[in-house]
Amino acid sequence: MTPHWSDSRIDVHRYVVGPVDNNVFIIRCKETGDALLIDAANEHDKLLEICQALNVRRVIETHGHWDHIQAVPAIRDAGYEVGVTAEDAAMLPSYDFILEDEAVIEVGRLRIHTHHTPGHTPGSMSFSVEGSPLLFSGDTLFPGGPGNTSFDGGDFATIMKSLEDRMFSAFPADTLVLPGHGLDTTLATEAPHLDEWADRGW
Repeated sequence: MTPHWSDSRIDVHRYVVGPVDNNVFIIRCKETGDALLIDAANEHDKLLEICQALNVRRVIETHGHWDHIQAVPAIRDAGYEVGVTAEDAAMLPSYDFILEDEAVIEVGRLRIHTHHTPGHTPGSMSFSVEGSPLLFSGDTLFPGGPGNTSFDGGDFATIMKSLEDRMFSAFPADTLVLPGHGLDTTLATEAPHLDEWADRGW
């Protein structure tokens, strides 16, 4: 299993699953071998094999949209705890714990920080890894703009505020953004287009 991204402390594995090509990310502490899975999206048999192979301890969801949660029941049945924000919890068939804003989730020696970034959904959450350039943005930020806000619970003004206040103003320009679908980008690549996105309104 070749990592998607790696440094001396962290391996990040990326798997693309389901009918709309969801990214599933696993953050693994090299020192302890413990790991965390972001978004139990689909193809639960595949994800369960990966969870066992990479020593996943728990699962966290970026948000509650159907395409990001299809594997949640099977993952929970296998004994893995699943966390989601309170605002999106009702969108899941089941869950185990609530993700709070500006909390820390420990994975081995790694510290994963939670960032409430609403707009795509009311409870959308992004995650950063302390001491690394990594930002897992869910469907809040993609290469080329913010996530779709035309769904129930979506709000364009809110997602733009999340981007400006909780991403572009809060993280260095060289931050690597790993989104819920598609390829990686950086804040430096996307920041010059904020006004353009605001003008187009989506």
